[in-house]
Amino acid sequence: MAGASIAGELSGQARVLLLEREEQSGYHSTGRSAAAFIPSYGHDNPSLSLLTKCSLNFLLDPPDIFRTKTLLHRRGLLVLCAPGEEAAMDQEWSLLQQSIPTIVRADRDFIRRQLPIVNEDYAASGWYEPDVFDMDVHALHEGYLRVLRQRGGRLLSNSDITGLERRDDVWCVKTPEASYSAPLLVNAAGAWADEVAALAGVDAIGLTPLRRTAVLLDPPAGCDVSGWPLVMASDGSFYLKPDAGLILASPADEHPSQACDAQPEELDIAYAVHYAQQALQLEVRQIKHSWAGLRNFVVDRTPVIGFAPNAEGFFWAAGQGGHGIQTAPAAARLAASLLLGSGLPVDLEQAGFDPAWVSPRRLERHEPATKQSHPQTNFVQ
Repeated sequence: MAGASIAGELSGQARVLLLEREEQSGYHSTGRSAAAFIPSYGHDNPSLSLLTKCSLNFLLDPPDIFRTKTLLHRRGLLVLCAPGEEAAMDQEWSLLQQSIPTIVRADRDFIRRQLPIVNEDYAASGWYEPDVFDMDVHALHEGYLRVLRQRGGRLLSNSDITGLERRDDVWCVKTPEASYSAPLLVNAAGAWADEVAALAGVDAIGLTPLRRTAVLLDPPAGCDVSGWPLVMASDGSFYLKPDAGLILASPADEHPSQACDAQPEELDIAYAVHYAQQALQLEVRQIKHSWAGLRNFVVDRTPVIGFAPNAEGFFWAAGQGGHGIQTAPAAARLAASLLLGSGLPVDLEQAGFDPAWVSPRRLERHEPATKQSHPQTNFVQ
């Protein structure tokens, strides 16, 4: 998503070539996203909260070329207070109220109306965030690629980079099929971003890919889940959401990984089922489908968007973690403005966004992102 959105924003103002290492663009993290827009997600991080806020209008009313009236469909978020988590939930609630005034407390009756098969012994309280949406990730991604092509840009698939060097004030990129050159290079390689930097002789940013697992489960016979909200545990140990008539469940795991085509592991699949059955009156006879994806973080779990401090023309767009989809429109406009030197987008400037928050210059030392084990922190995507 980062590469497609930035390429789309730049096209028409610059000649743009987007190199995709896979046959299918968006195969990795973009194609495996939980596809949710959650204003409270990252509410305690100014850069993430403002990039989310400044993406909302675009997602609600995208340009005609995106071929859809809206990229968002209201879902709502129900956070369940796990037993023993009441004090922590009250503290989180107090913080959330300051940034998300529309959230409301949820008692047992409210929870039962939203989630008819809830295990009431598991959750007697929680909160509800109404302005949470399902995202049409495919339409968003394809829309940006359509913008790129319409404005004269190119997408080349199956273009793994085999060589990269700065020569005569341009970056020279080698692939198995051809070589290309340009004065500016945008590194939006996801989990492979540090590897691309190494090819270029550029200092790494200390990126850590973290694997996350999801499964699809059948609901009970006769149970229509289409109107359910996104459901999350207050301790961040799992989340659930409707998905084409099935129940998507994730243990919200974060396992450090190499950059790879991530695959689910049996233990994490078992955790997903365990948490779903803990929260719901649900008998699981089979796993309909399971998958895993990589969410990529640097040490402060904040995206890296900006020019490398010691490599002319090398631009980072990496480390989006689970926020890359919901912040894509604003992050792409930010990246394009920095690349073109055209000044901060007006809405980001008026919101008080500081590009230093996401600049690679802030990363004074390279440490891995915090390793976590079950239960996890409250990260959804």
